[in-house]
Amino acid sequence: ERKGTAKLDFLRKIEKEIQQKWEKEKAFECDAPVAETQNKNKYLVTFPYPYMNGRLHLGHTFCLSKCEFAMGYQRLKGKQCLFPFGLHCTGMPIKACADKLKREMELYGNPPQFPDEDEEEAEEKPKTVDEIIIKDKAKGKKSKAAAKAGGSKFQWDIMKSLGLTDKEIEKFADAEHWLDYFPPLAVEDLKNMGVKVDWRRSFITTDVNPFYDSFVRWQFVTLKERKKIKFGKRYTIYSPKDGQPCMDHDRQTGEGVGPQEYTLIKMKMLEPYPAKLSALKGKNVFLVAATLRPETMFGQTNCWARPDMKYIAFETASGDVFICTQRSARNMSYQGFTKENGVVPVVMQIMGQDILGCGLSAPLTSYKTIYALPMLTIKEDKGTGVVTSVPSDAPDDIAALRDIKKKQALREKYGIKDHMVLPFEPVPIIEIPGYGNLSAPLVCDELKIQSQNDKEKLAEAKEKVYLKGFYEGIMLVDGFKGKKVQDVKKPIQKMMVDKGEALIYMEPEKQVMSRSADECVVALCDQWYLDYGDKEWKQQAMNVLESLETFCDETRKNFEATLAWLQEHACSRTYGLGTRLPWDEQWLIESLSDSTIYMAYYTVAHLLQGGVLNGQGPSPLGIRPEQMTKEVWDYIFFKTAPLPKTTIPEQHLQKLRREFEYWYPVDARVSGKDLVPNHLSYYLYNHVAIGKWPKAVRANGHLLLNSEKMSKSTGNFLTLTQAVTKFSADGMRLALADAGDTVEDANFVEAMADAGILRLYTWVEWVKEMIANQNNLRTGPADTFNDRVFTSEMNSGIIKTEQHYEKMMYKEALKSGFFEFQAAKDKYRELAIEGMHRDLVFQFIENQTLLLAPICPHLCEYTWTLLGKTNSLMKASWPVAGPVDEILIRSSQYLMETAHDLRLRLKAYMQPPKNKKGDNKPTAKPSHCTIYVAKSYPPWQHSALSLLGKHYKNNNKTLPDNKVIAMELGAMPELKKYMKRVMPFVAMIKDNLEKNGPRVLDLELEFDERAVLLENIVYLTNSLELDQIDVLFASEADDKVKEDCCPGKPFSVFRSEPGVSVSLLNPQPCNGLFTTRIEIRQGDSKDSIIRRLSKMNRGIKDLSKVKLMRFEDPLLGPRRVPVLGKEEQGKLPVSEKSVFHINVEDKKVHLSDNGLKVDIGDTLIYLVHYLKKHTPVTMGKLTHAFPSAPCQSEEFVTRRRPNSQHDLPLLSSEHNMEDSGGRAAGDNGEGNWSPHSDGGELPVLTQPGLGVTTTTVTTITQTGGDWSTGLFEVCSDSSTCLMGAFVPCCLDLSLAHQYGECLCLPLLPGSTFAMRVGVRERFKIRGNVCEDWATVYFCYPLALCQMIREMKKRLKSQTYSVSTALECS
Repeated sequence: ERKGTAKLDFLRKIEKEIQQKWEKEKAFECDAPVAETQNKNKYLVTFPYPYMNGRLHLGHTFCLSKCEFAMGYQRLKGKQCLFPFGLHCTGMPIKACADKLKREMELYGNPPQFPDEDEEEAEEKPKTVDEIIIKDKAKGKKSKAAAKAGGSKFQWDIMKSLGLTDKEIEKFADAEHWLDYFPPLAVEDLKNMGVKVDWRRSFITTDVNPFYDSFVRWQFVTLKERKKIKFGKRYTIYSPKDGQPCMDHDRQTGEGVGPQEYTLIKMKMLEPYPAKLSALKGKNVFLVAATLRPETMFGQTNCWARPDMKYIAFETASGDVFICTQRSARNMSYQGFTKENGVVPVVMQIMGQDILGCGLSAPLTSYKTIYALPMLTIKEDKGTGVVTSVPSDAPDDIAALRDIKKKQALREKYGIKDHMVLPFEPVPIIEIPGYGNLSAPLVCDELKIQSQNDKEKLAEAKEKVYLKGFYEGIMLVDGFKGKKVQDVKKPIQKMMVDKGEALIYMEPEKQVMSRSADECVVALCDQWYLDYGDKEWKQQAMNVLESLETFCDETRKNFEATLAWLQEHACSRTYGLGTRLPWDEQWLIESLSDSTIYMAYYTVAHLLQGGVLNGQGPSPLGIRPEQMTKEVWDYIFFKTAPLPKTTIPEQHLQKLRREFEYWYPVDARVSGKDLVPNHLSYYLYNHVAIGKWPKAVRANGHLLLNSEKMSKSTGNFLTLTQAVTKFSADGMRLALADAGDTVEDANFVEAMADAGILRLYTWVEWVKEMIANQNNLRTGPADTFNDRVFTSEMNSGIIKTEQHYEKMMYKEALKSGFFEFQAAKDKYRELAIEGMHRDLVFQFIENQTLLLAPICPHLCEYTWTLLGKTNSLMKASWPVAGPVDEILIRSSQYLMETAHDLRLRLKAYMQPPKNKKGDNKPTAKPSHCTIYVAKSYPPWQHSALSLLGKHYKNNNKTLPDNKVIAMELGAMPELKKYMKRVMPFVAMIKDNLEKNGPRVLDLELEFDERAVLLENIVYLTNSLELDQIDVLFASEADDKVKEDCCPGKPFSVFRSEPGVSVSLLNPQPCNGLFTTRIEIRQGDSKDSIIRRLSKMNRGIKDLSKVKLMRFEDPLLGPRRVPVLGKEEQGKLPVSEKSVFHINVEDKKVHLSDNGLKVDIGDTLIYLVHYLKKHTPVTMGKLTHAFPSAPCQSEEFVTRRRPNSQHDLPLLSSEHNMEDSGGRAAGDNGEGNWSPHSDGGELPVLTQPGLGVTTTTVTTITQTGGDWSTGLFEVCSDSSTCLMGAFVPCCLDLSLAHQYGECLCLPLLPGSTFAMRVGVRERFKIRGNVCEDWATVYFCYPLALCQMIREMKKRLKSQTYSVSTALECS
């Protein structure tokens, strides 16, 4: 759950404002230019119009986002861009849903009162491996319609899940209401997403839209004239319940499933028939088995039936009786097997047990008689339930045959005699390389398959045998000997069919359910169909494919595979919504056939419909639907067509033609991969037919949501409007771009969308910060090392991102154009110690805005206005990349890698050494580091690299095997003692060669390592928190360093230099900078001290504003209270030339400057001179404020005599500030504070507001120093002395009370000792715990007296009233 939505609300507010701006400017409406031009700098991108039976969901959005991103990029490239968007209503789904609502209201009332039923969870059927199928990545694993209903059983419930009321749902019983309700919602949702659509060109389909209806009728008349449409019987997926073919869009499950052809083997039953079948005596009875491998029938040894499966015997049209399952008989009845279409004349019902042991005469087998035997693993959902047995080449068959041969009990159970089984042995029919002529027995033996129940091993065996057998198998039988299996499959099938031994039988590849919940069959239907199998048309489509940009080899291969098998496609049906077939109006044109060239209609829709979705509004050109005759459409779409005889004015006709000629062909069609085998292939065919070849098709995978399939039933589902509400339009678009690009399934991750909101918000806030603080950014020449690197990285990012956008690889474009681009900026900000350059920062902001604009246009448009741009971002141009210095970028990468390596080495250095006793102490943090860099490789590495470089050059940029390299290197005498290290080095070089290219073979680096490190030495020093880093050549080091150091791999040595601790005090009030202790080391300079200080005190941002000073009097100076406005009084600046010297033994620090050597004591002063703002700063309990304008102050100080005459030392800001929490100070003119001063200027203790007179009472408590009285000075307080002598316990109670604790505290053991330590700590009294313990336990009464005296004196305070009146100057 989100804690707050402020950032999301900010983005949504921006998006609404920007969308209103675009709509007002009509930013995405685009028309063809009036003047014809040869150079059409245009870009037309289209997306398959979504079906309007619900709200658009994230799956739609992912696919259309590719169009959207392409549109944004191409606009920036200066092209005239058009993204039209239609809405699909043709087909069965809407009509079926409306009719279902009607039936529910008729059956259950209005509103319906449905019966209470326990929800039954549909179990997914186990996948059967009847054949080995090569996986097709372009095919979806699940139909789009499968999850649309979610878990709802009734249509009424589905509609309620969309948030509709009962009154509203009632209207959806009329199919046309769907066309009025959902399309406007889709348009609204897409507008909220910010799509760059020209909505004037949008429309809905079906004959409700008269203009579109006219266009589709013209399309089909044209196709028929060109002999692309034919009529006749053909096999098609058919719904008996609906009484018509069931196309992809009409299916609830089984989208993309087609008819599967089998060879139906007729095995004649020999008399005498089994007792159960005695009534069939005298008739020809056949067990029929469906096989995909007719070439193996030469090896039959028996047939299989499942004893507990139900079978039927039915009469065929020829009078023969077939025995098979009810399901397969239903299929056959629609394929001409029975006298009456769709009717199965059942003779009798039997169990598999009833036909076991019967004798059969099977075609092609060498055995005269074979027998029906039991197999327990036969599935009912595929084939006929009767299976031929070829144990020589089928692992299932040999496993089952071996089972029944060796298990007598099994034979006896099913009444199988020995002579029916034992004499039968596998027959060699196919020779397979590697497996011999009895492949199945061999593989089963190899895999140690024990029985027919070893399903996993049998599946593995089939995968090995079937594929290799089909592609490499050679026939051994007479008549086909020596021929390849794949070449004889069809001839053998034809031979058997011609002889009457077999038939052609079809059934769906897998189960298909229509939207009316009917299990579909394969039927021979009379229907109109598009003849995609026509050789000439197919070849033309293949020619289109050759020049088509598919962006992905997988997509091209899927197109090629589809075009190879694609044959006829039924284009007519009798039920649903759509356009009537012009020449035979009893038929409707089905939804996949009226959606192939509608992109051409986009080009003229705005001139015909004028933005009215159903086309029933006034036409902008005053054209009526009935005027759009075939001749008019011909004139628009065919350049050679003559001017038609029509009442439409010629200039209007020319305008329509000009729109089509300008925008066509389609530059990019974006779709899901599941449409390649149908819609997209038909798209190619139909465009060939009208002579306009599309340029590109971009197919993508399905979208997962949080790594799981989207499903309403599981709740893992998001509509477009939900996603925009939850993540904002730009946040959602960012996550969609990051989801994936290939035909593999993409993944929308909600966490990524949430992170996107934060990234975008952070980005725009940073832009605002840079604009506000631009005067604080560095100016002048942008020529530092990091300036030049940043410039090159920006240019490189622009080039890479442009390449990714061109390839429509938006995940990669987002990576290079946003994530890596931002990382380059972050690196620049980190490395640029001198500060970022203003010109580069704003150049970066502008470039980033343009690179991200196609994906996140709203925020980028907003950023564009922040930059002061007057024109819309939609009219901007893609940034022009400057030169890229790859060597400079690699040198910067080297710097980052070196810094990372140094951090790891530093971490390892600080790890405590392993000690068996367990008293491991961590190593003290080092202060210095020496980095050694090598100009060249060590001699043995140099020799190995030289050899590798030679081979790489001579062997066409490849390296030989390691054995060859090892032999050659072993022959080199100088490498003998290094051989153990040489081959690992070679392996590392080989790996780097693949990653980084041939430059890893160079013997020297292409840049100066030492120069790069020295130029960034301040960054390295600061990031490692060291005092100093030296960079030396490895040649100056010992042999070990020389061996371990090579170009690009520096060697580092850490060490700790001794130092003396010194306090650095900041006397400036109210700035949050406090006293800091740092180590001074030998040879330190002013700059090194300030750098060290800035590491300790993060409040110091600009080191150039820091002034380092020392006290003139190092002994008394630190004890004097500074005067406001005179912080430098009594102090001397430390010059640039000053050098610090230390004496570690005496803990002394001296400063030498111009030959003068002085002791600095234990305190230095630092002042920071950039605090100008009116900034409240809280210190302890006191809040100060700095006025923003210069003021003059008149001070009136009245002092009440202090109760104590003791000198009070300066309160360090690191001390605990009690009471007022401020500092008290006085000045006697000499800079020495004294409570005895009666005159002179006293410091201001608080800073009042402008024009205000305030009186502040400040109480000062004395701290620091030694105990004010000695242990034995008892006479100084006689009353305390007497009480300590006679009743020390009462004195202890009094001490506890004054200390601020409970009176009962002294009753606790060790409490007096604890109070003494507390008193000493509270008043900063010198001493230690050991002294406290000895004093309390050996001199208890004296210790009590001393503590009481100390409390009395320390708690006596001095109070000042300070009145201040401020006037602004």
